Amino acid sequence: MTTAPIHPISETSMGFGSRVHSWVISVDHKKLGMMYIGAGLIFFMLGGIEATLMRLQLMKPLNDMLTPHGFNQMFTMHGTTMVFLVGMPVLLGFGNYLIPLMIGARDMAFPRLNAFGLWLFIFGGLLLYYSFIGGDGLYGMGGAPDVGWFAYSPLTSKAFSVGHATDYWILGIMVSGFGSMTTAINFMATIVCMRCPGMTFMRMPLFVWLMFTVGILVLLALPVLTGAQVMLLFDRFLGAHFFDPQQQGSVIFWQHLFWFFGHPEVYILILPAFGMICEIIPVFSRKVIFGYPLMVAATLSIAFISLGVWVHHMFSVGLPPWLNSIFAASTFLIAVPTGMKMFNWIGTMWGGNIRFTVSMMFATGFLVMFLFGGLTGIMLAVVPFDWQLSDSYFVVGHFHYVLFGGTMLAVFSAVFYWFPKATGRLLSEPMGKWTFWMFMIGLTLTFFPMHLSGVLGMPRRVYTYQPGRGFELWNLISSSGVPFQIVGVLLLVTNIIKSLINGRVAGPDPWDAWTLEWATSSPPPSENFSKIPTCTSPRPLWDRKHPEDPDCFYE
Repeated sequence: MTTAPIHPISETSMGFGSRVHSWVISVDHKKLGMMYIGAGLIFFMLGGIEATLMRLQLMKPLNDMLTPHGFNQMFTMHGTTMVFLVGMPVLLGFGNYLIPLMIGARDMAFPRLNAFGLWLFIFGGLLLYYSFIGGDGLYGMGGAPDVGWFAYSPLTSKAFSVGHATDYWILGIMVSGFGSMTTAINFMATIVCMRCPGMTFMRMPLFVWLMFTVGILVLLALPVLTGAQVMLLFDRFLGAHFFDPQQQGSVIFWQHLFWFFGHPEVYILILPAFGMICEIIPVFSRKVIFGYPLMVAATLSIAFISLGVWVHHMFSVGLPPWLNSIFAASTFLIAVPTGMKMFNWIGTMWGGNIRFTVSMMFATGFLVMFLFGGLTGIMLAVVPFDWQLSDSYFVVGHFHYVLFGGTMLAVFSAVFYWFPKATGRLLSEPMGKWTFWMFMIGLTLTFFPMHLSGVLGMPRRVYTYQPGRGFELWNLISSSGVPFQIVGVLLLVTNIIKSLINGRVAGPDPWDAWTLEWATSSPPPSENFSKIPTCTSPRPLWDRKHPEDPDCFYE
């Protein structure tokens, strides 16, 4: 007796409910990566709404559109959302999707742990946003947390933060943080143990190197924040006084713990963006990345030094001059490997046959924006200069140039570059160029004037200001940039939807690239590769396509 062969059921033949169920229970790294990115983009729109409300409030002096309490809630939720629920999951999502494909593996090392990390992140984000409903508790003092995204003590004490909004902040970030730590473990195990034959560490794509480094930083920095949050819960519920200055506790202790996490977190957010740029610029410059070993060394140097610069966030709290001097020097020092990366990217583009696709336009915009943000960061490393501008809008402008103008532009570049791989469809280039210019105009209008209002003395985290102090024009210009960014987001969303429905078919390798993710179909099959590939150099696909190239087997 014979049995009929069993054929796998394709998703296109499933009903809607079955397709949703297949995604919910999936342990496929590609689906999990796309869910990470999709959830992060939803939170990105929520954080954008909160930022828009703040800019509308600050558009003119003595505005009363938001109450002081409502404004505090908006900037707390905006900062927390963008750092913990947008930047980290989107970048971890790209890592989830791309790392196994780039190293020639079939999946992550721990697929179920991978799914567990995703759902922890989603649950943590929902828990944080539930505070809008449940944060009142029995006190009726308002919903969402209003303590700022770095939650300085004593604002988080029961005396100042009545109700449960701060508790939702603590638990939401803690839960999503556990998700990030499990993902970091998965990244490192996958990269160390599952590379295809021939792929040595010095043949890995730079994006993989950067994500490996991010995994190290996540495992070193996030547990410190988690421990600080546990101590804060003890303060709030069990009568401990770790951060209560009236009971021999220390508010500075919280700052040390938070910023020991907080500054490596900046590099957790920017290093994956560096990795994306390292893959995109060579492809569209038609040149090998300039100084591959130097890029690896710079990456590891940045990770090491980033663990020793946290006090530059605390120059104005009254620490001893010798301590300020040490951390000022370490902050100057971290600019060296970062500058090396800038020179390497420019060296890659120099003399290349550059194709200014939308992806390359966003990558170039990243270089400009990040350079400006990095230079203002060096200015803030000068202690007397920092004393004058600490907690001013100069710092807000600097921070957004680095993380929005830097990280998010790199993410948009990556979306246009890898969207064909994930979907089999190309995004519209004309619409993408409009998206690019809307973002560049909007970012410049919004964040550049903040440096000027900060120099004039406008403090951050204030819900309004008096007329006649020179702030009106700069705040009006900053707010006028928001509509451009909104148009850019709408164009990007429209482009994605239209391309999914009726986009031009991409094929397996639309960019003539050279890393292994382009060696398989678009989108890739569930097992990624029908046969595990073999790596012969840092650009194995190029070797396969162009064996006559005398430079293809470079080391």
